[in-house]
Amino acid sequence: MPNHLFESVEGLPGTGKTTVAPLLAAARQAVLVSTVPPQFQPLRRELDQGDNTNARMCLFLSALFTATDQIRRYLDAGIPVVVESYFARCLTTHRVFGAQLEVVLPADLPQPVTYQLLCEPHERLRRLAERDKPMTQWDVLAEERIDQLLAAYRQFPLHQIDTTAQTPDEVVREILSLNAFEVDRAHN
Repeated sequence: MPNHLFESVEGLPGTGKTTVAPLLAAARQAVLVSTVPPQFQPLRRELDQGDNTNARMCLFLSALFTATDQIRRYLDAGIPVVVESYFARCLTTHRVFGAQLEVVLPADLPQPVTYQLLCEPHERLRRLAERDKPMTQWDVLAEERIDQLLAAYRQFPLHQIDTTAQTPDEVVREILSLNAFEVDRAHN
């Protein structure tokens, strides 16, 4: 695995992932890679209307493996990469949602330095209420299982960052103040 910086921004809905990831990519002069590439979006919308957790997990795994090919190409070319969510979110959420698939990830999978954004419940819910995006049944299920999701994330090496009282720019500055390579070594 190249020593080029690969970072993932993880967290519950409303913690700031979608806002922070592109800001972090810009600050790092990195490429922001979508872990659900555009060709997967129509099928994602279709599966989001159903209740087959295993099928939804397979879709997200396929999307992630497709994105991983692109991530590898960038890293091999010496270009840093930032993603909004990676395998930690896919595995965590779908297992908590009831997926029954046993997944063993390849040993040579690029491993990002991962930041888990956290936010006090009242602030996270306020942010969600301000979104101009309808909630899916999966979003509702996530809200019902917040404690389980937080517990499931603990199985992954994550650097936690509280976004509650910070602007997105302040969150990025906090991430930048960390030595990402040192954070990575501390978790491995």
